[in-house]
Amino acid sequence: MANHSSSSSILCASFNQDFSYFAVGTRDGFRIFDTNTGKLCYERAVGAFVIVEMLFSSSLLAIVGAGDQPSLSPRRLCLFNKITGAALKELNFLTSILAVRMNRQRLVVILQDKAYVYEINSLSIVDIIDTVPNIKGICAFSPCLDACYLALPASTTKGSALLYNVMNRHLHCEIDAHRSPLAAMALSSNGMYIATASEQGTIIRVHLVSDATKSYSFRRGTYPSTIFSLTFGPSKQLPDILAASSSSGSIHLFTLGFASHPSRSKSSSGFLGSIIPGAVSDVLDPAYHHVLHNTVPAGVKSYIVIRKVENLTNSSSSELLACRAILSVITSNGFFKEYNLSINARNELSWALGREFNL
Repeated sequence: MANHSSSSSILCASFNQDFSYFAVGTRDGFRIFDTNTGKLCYERAVGAFVIVEMLFSSSLLAIVGAGDQPSLSPRRLCLFNKITGAALKELNFLTSILAVRMNRQRLVVILQDKAYVYEINSLSIVDIIDTVPNIKGICAFSPCLDACYLALPASTTKGSALLYNVMNRHLHCEIDAHRSPLAAMALSSNGMYIATASEQGTIIRVHLVSDATKSYSFRRGTYPSTIFSLTFGPSKQLPDILAASSSSGSIHLFTLGFASHPSRSKSSSGFLGSIIPGAVSDVLDPAYHHVLHNTVPAGVKSYIVIRKVENLTNSSSSELLACRAILSVITSNGFFKEYNLSINARNELSWALGREFNL
């Protein structure tokens, strides 16, 4: 197991699109690790970075400095080749860059009041989207080219989101999800579902993107809490698990793929039957909600992904028997943690810390 140490706190952290690598930015520079092994794959110590984004397993990085020195302006996006160590292109903006997202055809740059969409190979501007003031750079982006949606806040006073199809360059829909302004969003990797949380942090909602219908509402807790990150499991067909990290220090899991709940009829079996029932209650039964307590110190920001989801089914009836997954966590105080999860057919969760090391 790798064991790295640094006195620098984490300024940013991100996983690549298939969660096989992750990057962290610190006051000293940035590092890239292999998620499976924990091995440090690349390191560059040239100053502080607040954004480091990868394009799958390619050599291309999108990096933004923290502004501690003129060459690392927060208004400058550098597309960087980590193999050659050379800057391929720099894009300069009038205000600070708050978020960057990429897939194989699009590069998205989020500013406080605009979103720029580029064709990633030529870096020609595809679209410029005017947004409401978005000082936290809240956004969600699907890497899937067939359902390539960008989600942005639609209001500063309530929790509504605008979804744009950045391949076809049109506004797809607006979703009214919460009464309070948005704090976090996540799109499933196939672009079919969007999860949102408000500044209250007590309710997490899942909507079907195609027709903007509410599918699930989960009560995360009774007391307000800041949601740091939301993530769907990487299932190729269905996002069976949704996870949320918050300032409480616990990680919340919401299972979407189990149809064994007694209130569900057999006609509602399977994911689609349970996610679009005849009548959707505003808060799901607590049996579908699991909590990993005290995984992170309270108040410490964490970045999470669910990877390697494996569904076990009965070969004769196709009934879902169990689900196994790996949950990876990066904490802003400089740790990587990995938890092994198992949820059985009765929707009972067991979990254990698989490994942990300093970043």
